[in-house]
Amino acid sequence: MRVVIQRVSEASVTINQQVKSKIEQGFLILLGIEPTDNAEDIQWLCKKISGLRVFGDENGLMNVSIKDIAGEIIVVSQFTLHASTKKGNRPSFIKAAKPAIAIPLYEQFVKQLGMISGRPVYTGEFGADMKVALINAGPVTIIIDSKSKE
Repeated sequence: MRVVIQRVSEASVTINQQVKSKIEQGFLILLGIEPTDNAEDIQWLCKKISGLRVFGDENGLMNVSIKDIAGEIIVVSQFTLHASTKKGNRPSFIKAAKPAIAIPLYEQFVKQLGMISGRPVYTGEFGADMKVALINAGPVTIIIDSKSKE
């Protein structure tokens, strides 16, 4: 499981000209799922994300978590995070999980992240053509892969 976490001052997901989700300060998380991902990957990532100290404290240092600032979260499924670009110029997505595997894991990830972080978690729509807008605060962008825990 691979995530791209962006610290945002605001973010939104629009589908068919309708805003599906909108947040203020918090995280926009792009989530890529592989066929070998499981509940252990979800648990580890959700704990890591919930404790990630990338928000400014009273001294302006990145020392505060999403829980500490009462931030909001949007999670967007992003199969292209597992693109392989080794051959040619057209990416291969063979490493990305098919919907039958990815959808239940995506839903479990969203639920688990909400439980562990204690924060509301909004979503895009799996498989939809989404327009994602954000203002990356900092900018701060963190990439975490559950297969690289060390």
